[in-house]
Amino acid sequence: MISRIIDWCAGNRFLVFTGTAVLMLWGIWTMTATPLDAVPDISDVQVIVSTEWMGRSPDIIEDQITYPVVTALLSAPRVRTVRGFTDFGISYVYVIFEDGTDIYWARSRVVEYLQGIRGRLPEGTNPTIGPDATGVGWVFQYAVVDETGTHNLADLRGVQDWFLRYALASVEGVAEIASIGGFVKQYQVNLDPNKLAAFDKSVKDVVHAIRASNNEVEGRLLEFSGREYMVRGRGYLTSLEDIAGVSLGATESGTPVRVGDVADVQLGPDLRRGVAELDGKGEVVGGIVVMRFGENALRVIDRVKARLQEVQHSLPEGVRVVPTYDRSGLIKESIGTLRRTLIEEAIVVSVVILVFLFHFRSALVPILALPIAVAASFIPMYYLDVNSNIMSLGGLALAIGVLVDASIVMVENAYRHVSEPDEPIAYEDQPRVIIGAAKQVARAIFFSLTIIIVSFVPVFLLEAQEGRMFRPLAFTKTSAMVLASLLSITLVPVLMTMFIRGRRLKPESANPVSRAFTWLYEPILRTALRFKWTALVLNFAVVPLTVPLLFVIGSEFMPPLYEGSMLYMPTAPPGMSITEATRLLQVQDKLLRQVPEVVQVFGTVGRGTTPTDNTPMGMVNTIVTLKPREQWRTGMTFEQLQTDMDASLQFPGFPNVWTQPIRNRLDMLLTGIKTPVGIKIFGADLDVIQGLGQQVERILQQVPGTRSVYAERVSQGYFTDIRIDRQAIARHGLTIEDVQDVIQSGLGGQNVTQTVEGRERYPVNVRYARAFRESVPALERMLVKTPMGAMIPLGQLAEISMTTGPAMVRDEDAQLAGYVYVDTVTSDIGGYVDVAKAAIARDLKLPTGYTLQWTGQYEFQVRARERLKILIPIVFFIIFMLLYMTFHSASEATIVMLSVVYAMTGGVILQWLLGYNFSVAVWVGYIALYGVAVQTGVVMVVYLHEALDRRLRQGGDISARDVLQATIDGSVLRLRPKLMTVTVVMASLVPIMWSAGVGSDVMKPIAAPIIGGMVTSTIHVLIITPVIFYIMKMRALRKGRLKVSGMAV
Repeated sequence: MISRIIDWCAGNRFLVFTGTAVLMLWGIWTMTATPLDAVPDISDVQVIVSTEWMGRSPDIIEDQITYPVVTALLSAPRVRTVRGFTDFGISYVYVIFEDGTDIYWARSRVVEYLQGIRGRLPEGTNPTIGPDATGVGWVFQYAVVDETGTHNLADLRGVQDWFLRYALASVEGVAEIASIGGFVKQYQVNLDPNKLAAFDKSVKDVVHAIRASNNEVEGRLLEFSGREYMVRGRGYLTSLEDIAGVSLGATESGTPVRVGDVADVQLGPDLRRGVAELDGKGEVVGGIVVMRFGENALRVIDRVKARLQEVQHSLPEGVRVVPTYDRSGLIKESIGTLRRTLIEEAIVVSVVILVFLFHFRSALVPILALPIAVAASFIPMYYLDVNSNIMSLGGLALAIGVLVDASIVMVENAYRHVSEPDEPIAYEDQPRVIIGAAKQVARAIFFSLTIIIVSFVPVFLLEAQEGRMFRPLAFTKTSAMVLASLLSITLVPVLMTMFIRGRRLKPESANPVSRAFTWLYEPILRTALRFKWTALVLNFAVVPLTVPLLFVIGSEFMPPLYEGSMLYMPTAPPGMSITEATRLLQVQDKLLRQVPEVVQVFGTVGRGTTPTDNTPMGMVNTIVTLKPREQWRTGMTFEQLQTDMDASLQFPGFPNVWTQPIRNRLDMLLTGIKTPVGIKIFGADLDVIQGLGQQVERILQQVPGTRSVYAERVSQGYFTDIRIDRQAIARHGLTIEDVQDVIQSGLGGQNVTQTVEGRERYPVNVRYARAFRESVPALERMLVKTPMGAMIPLGQLAEISMTTGPAMVRDEDAQLAGYVYVDTVTSDIGGYVDVAKAAIARDLKLPTGYTLQWTGQYEFQVRARERLKILIPIVFFIIFMLLYMTFHSASEATIVMLSVVYAMTGGVILQWLLGYNFSVAVWVGYIALYGVAVQTGVVMVVYLHEALDRRLRQGGDISARDVLQATIDGSVLRLRPKLMTVTVVMASLVPIMWSAGVGSDVMKPIAAPIIGGMVTSTIHVLIITPVIFYIMKMRALRKGRLKVSGMAV
């Protein structure tokens, strides 16, 4: 079939060129249309359910909202894990679905199950699902600042909430705009309980009156003088005067009683759970742009920036928007790095081809086919929703050398047939000879493609985060190779008939490069064949010598991607007030801004107004934007910079954690752990969980490699408990609800309604004035109105005490949990965890019913390692069977498989020299190496058989000398195509190793094993494979079983 395709293409040049032009233009169009991002979205299919219940403590919300929601959703179809987190005033439930679940199907299932439990939830609570976004959806953040000092934080928050938020929410691709920091303006009705008692009014009366006084109604239509007039009853509260003037009734003498008579009505800030600060200069208001699932991050950011430019002139004078996090820079730099690398690789490959072929027109064939194959690779990417990112473009970068292998073999074979014919060829017959040469090697090309594709099966079969990370790489590499192979049997033969022509083509012997390699290689090979057993022993000795390196090289999930910014995440002690947290945040930001490599610092404490942000009040998130590396101090590295910053930010009780924005968003939403290593402690009692966490904290502080360790104080929040005496309230005819209404409304305060001021809405809050609730004695004097009209102090009805309790509550699959965050100074995560596990096993005794689970990125690393332990041996077996079906010999298949072993020795040596840990990225490099190594071994064995079969077909007696000479001929005379394919593969990866841009730190560990492995594999294939082949054929000769193989190309 392949031969017929080549014949048809050779006879239909116009159609081939037309099809190629269409393919190229189609590829260029899809290249520009394919969505761009820095990294693949490796987050789980996840639906977030958030429920606000303002003012309630975490334990109350956990019992009445989080636990019912978690248990209900556990039985939803395709749900893998349900994780709950309860903080002051809010509940978050993260429903994580199995891989492959459609996100919108998942959202509909969650809504369906929520409908069934709404009646079991407290009145007034409304569970809502979060935006259709993922863990990497935070693509852009900004700060709203006032440079004139004329606008306060409430004004800036108003601009953000009622102008900017809606302007940006309408941008295509934006799922949500969240706010953080500043003050939400609030109308505060501060009640005086003494005045309430004097006018015989209660908190309930005030709440009811305000609600009843903030409404507008319709009166249908009136007709006057032939016109229709719509009737409106106007009654919205719009000012402090309106609220103060709300009527509460009248005294017995008819004097009206108004809200202003029993309360001080003023403007103030609503209760806030988030603060934003910029550059240590003071508070600002922040905005977060959350991108919709599946959108093009770069285009969404560009649209947001364009909209911000449009609305800038509409902002109040002196107010401007300052970007504080912009992923478009990272995307452009990472894509730019890989594009430069691809261009450099193409140049290097072209130079290698030119040097080896020493014929410009012949070299043009693979050179022209390369960009066509690369461009066409974007067609399946576009239609299968594979984004352009570091991994997918990295797959093309890894494949560049292999892409031209098929073309190289074809061109070299055709050139040899034309320049060194067995008999003279007329100029007019050269196309026929070229097409014959193309058909001669077509089968071998497609067999090699099959091996390389099969060798990448483990990458396709990786699951969860590691699968989502590396499948784009495997997909683009494989699709590019398939397209290159199709071009090799369609376009390449046609181009060869045009370019490999001439009346005086120089033979290979005239090429000085080929002569030099032959001069160097032949005596080495003859020596190895002469001392064959010595050569084998020396070769086999290499393997055990590299084994010790396997035990000194560390392990990690993924090499860290340099994002151009840092994320500083210290955790405050439980119970820290927002005022103190704000002060410390400003001090920290000011210190960070003084570092010469830092260009901007944007810090936040607490959470924003989005379900995708569950940051507790004590957790700091500070984005430290760095200058380009060329502007750093001489000799400064990222690791040293992080160490210096950590040393300058040592605050008592604040354990530091350093990470990067994208990495943190993924870690937090995937595992709930913000550090590379974490421990989840499961059990039934939060006090016991906290105690175990503190023990783990003390143990891990002594483990070498620990930078910081912090166990959440899950039961160390501070509470004021009001325990109602049931007998006391019964004596006064009161119920629990009567007293709790006073606690909830008078003490806690209620947002009872909201004003309508044009497009803006602000809450109206009713509570006791501060002087009546600022101490325990003041609380005891709070008055509760009995049904008989008497006013009883709260202290006579309840016991008021200060105590501790859960500051937040975590649970996973309905089990209570506590987290321990571990930040390490070493990148060898696997080695660190092994030591830490041993220390905990030795020094910690777990009570019955309590368990530890190691998580964070370590969890992904373990899962990937266990998966590869199964997949790689299976793939080796499949490759071996393919080789057996080709050679019809288990021994010869084994010869080729040996090249994989020696490829790994070189990969391990170079990996050790460069200091790369074992990671999924490194293993992907080894998997790519296995396919190329096997391909090289196949080419050598096929050429050895070709030379031996040629001698066998001549007939006559075959001597040992004939076998020796055939082995030398098959190795030496066909040295050029073997060296070309190997050199092209290695040379194409060199630009990756010398690149220093964003993304190179991920690609280098993938390329290093391939380069190192190709060096040792090539030495093995060029020297040891002929030796083993010679030994085997001599054995067959002695036994009289030497015969033609039938596989000669």
